[in-house]
This record gives sequence, structure tokens and C-alpha cells, in this order.
Amino acid sequence: MADDPFSDPRLVGLYDRDNPGGADHDFYRALADEIAAGTIVDLGCGTGMLTVTLADHDRTVIGVDPSPTMLDFARRRSGAAAVTWVDGDASVIDSALGEQRADLIIMSGNTAQHILGADWSATLEQVRDGLRPGGLLAFESRNPDNRAWEDWTEERTIGSRDTPVGRMTEWLELISVTTEEVTFDAHNLFEVTGEDAVYRSTLAFRTAQELTADLAVAGLTVRSITGGWSQEPVTPASRIYVVTAVRE
Repeated sequence: MADDPFSDPRLVGLYDRDNPGGADHDFYRALADEIAAGTIVDLGCGTGMLTVTLADHDRTVIGVDPSPTMLDFARRRSGAAAVTWVDGDASVIDSALGEQRADLIIMSGNTAQHILGADWSATLEQVRDGLRPGGLLAFESRNPDNRAWEDWTEERTIGSRDTPVGRMTEWLELISVTTEEVTFDAHNLFEVTGEDAVYRSTLAFRTAQELTADLAVAGLTVRSITGGWSQEPVTPASRIYVVTAVRE
């Protein structure tokens, strides 16, 4: 068992297919246009599918990710030359920007939930330091009231499909749930070889109140928390929070 599914090139190659851009990418692009962002950091950029589309309009765009395998994929995609790709986490934002400060820093794909414990507060502080005064942080995070993890069972998630790396059977296995974190295993059974590549993930589920407080401690003021990509109000049934916060 490993804890980084994105170190496996076979699975990284499937990532875009499994996570196509949609309303989430539209939201981040529209936000960049709304604030006329000239410098953008995509923290947790993954394969760079969204990142390269932000690099229009002669912007400075920096894609940061801790997975070298993901970044290798990102560097090979169309439009990659317009982006500066940096291996690391939020601690590299300052050096990546140099003398610049960012107008916008985003964490898409539920990146925020993968940042646990003390690393979360450190990340928010590093993001704040990377933003210019008036600059925005934007990210999404699953709403704990929606209790998405209750569907992360083999019975509810198992399925088989043909992929470019062969036929696979995949399912999730819930391992533990606490008041703050959910741990689960993702099984990836390669049917030709019988290999079951199992990757464990732990996600933080933070309430809107907790997110607001954490941001405030880091020196960031919430501008909005909505229940979807079209500014829907937050309800217990909302699948996600979409959060924007400003550095004053």
C-alpha cells in the first residue's frame, strides 16, 4: 500500500479522463477575469489541465504541485510552455514568485482537503504572504454536512472499465471517520496482471465556520462562501463550499 496515487504514471495518465474540467474550471477562469489577475498561482495544480487555460491574456501563471509525476505530465501537455511549473507545496510560493506578489492563488480539485493538521495553518500563512494586498485566495472543500464518505464503500463504488493501461476494476474502502478527518483506500485492480494498487488518502472535512476562523487567523478575510459553482446558497445538502478570501 502507498499513500501517493499520483506517483503511479498509469493512474496519472487516467486523471484527466476521470476528472474533466467543468463548472469548477469555468468558475476559476471567470474569477481570474473578474479581478483582471495578472499573476496567478495554481497550488496543487496536478496535471495542469486548468492551469494552462489560465495562462491566456499574457498572464504570469505558476503551477505548484508536490507530485513530480503529475508535474512531468503537466509539462508535456499543450500550452505548458506558458506556465512556470514548480515542484513543492505552499512553502515554495514565495521563491517562485520572486519580487512579484500574486493577484490570485487557487486550490482546485479539493486540494485544501489534502492539507492536514498544522500544515493547513502554515499553508494559509504562506498563501497570504504570496498575495498582494487585495489579492484573492479561492478554493473548494467538501461540505461535511453532506457526509459524502458514507458512499465511499465497495458496494457503492465498484466498477470495471477498459482504459489505455488495460481493463481495471476500481472501488473505495472507507477506513476511518473522525470529527475532523476521513481516511479511505482507493483500490485499482489491473485485471491482466491481478495487481491491486491500493492508495490510502486522508481528507480534512472542515465546516464553513472552521474555514472562516482558520482564514482569519492567517490574515485572510472571507469574501464569500457559497454552496456551488453558480453562487448557490449553502445548505446541509450542498456538496461543496466554494470559498474566496482576500488579503487586506
